[in-house]
Amino acid sequence: MARKVIGIGLLLVLLFSSQVTGRAEKPEAGEEYYEQYYTYVIVNQFPHDPQAFTQGLVYSDGFFYEGTGLYGRSSLRKVRPENGEVIKKRELTENLFGEGITIYQEKIIQLTWRENLGLVYDRESFEVLEVFSYPTEGWGLTHDGKHLIMSDGSSTLTFLDPETYKPVRQIEVTSSKGPVKNLNELEYIKGEIYANIWLTDYIVRIDPQTGKVTGWIDLSGLLHPEITGGMEDVLNGIAYDQEEDRIFVTGKLWPLLFEIQLVPVENEYK
Repeated sequence: MARKVIGIGLLLVLLFSSQVTGRAEKPEAGEEYYEQYYTYVIVNQFPHDPQAFTQGLVYSDGFFYEGTGLYGRSSLRKVRPENGEVIKKRELTENLFGEGITIYQEKIIQLTWRENLGLVYDRESFEVLEVFSYPTEGWGLTHDGKHLIMSDGSSTLTFLDPETYKPVRQIEVTSSKGPVKNLNELEYIKGEIYANIWLTDYIVRIDPQTGKVTGWIDLSGLLHPEITGGMEDVLNGIAYDQEEDRIFVTGKLWPLLFEIQLVPVENEYK
């Protein structure tokens, strides 16, 4: 994940203008997009380690599992939601930059950024069971029950066989404005893929079959700007509690983690 400080004007160019090659802003005939826009309400908030450079987040069995990044500071953690206590932690070696995580069956799988390595842990002990490789950068990771789903910072999501870790298929994520790149942390929620867009306050909802964006979630103002320390302290981290139907979000180096409820707003395209 290249980490560069850029202005908002350039950011908009990176997100949309530079992605569209030979396409109109609105979908052409036969390529209609139905994109629901959402804001949010805060349902609850929890303490979060402000030293945790959050790259992956999962909720399971009453705990958060978190993958953190930065060279020399990357880790895999099990966290108690009520007080933010880290009750289990495995640090990565200094040459690895930790990225997205997911829990598949009894394994925790964690990507690395530019090292092209995935780490497979025993869920209970955090012992490394195996290591696999992939040709791209590693950013976000989730699964749909059949395949692992991986982002690499582009507009492409790759589906992997969870036993061999080999690619099965890919989709390009597109909106009414064109391809959507900088896809970061991922979470599979009710048949859709939710993805943070790096350096923005947006989460997109993605149809896993077509790659089309079905919704935009604007989380602007979630964390007061006076609390954040810089451009890198961005929104990143989505977790879902299937049993209670709860969505959690946080950011890199944020002191808080939030439970939110989505609120639909008027669509831009109908």
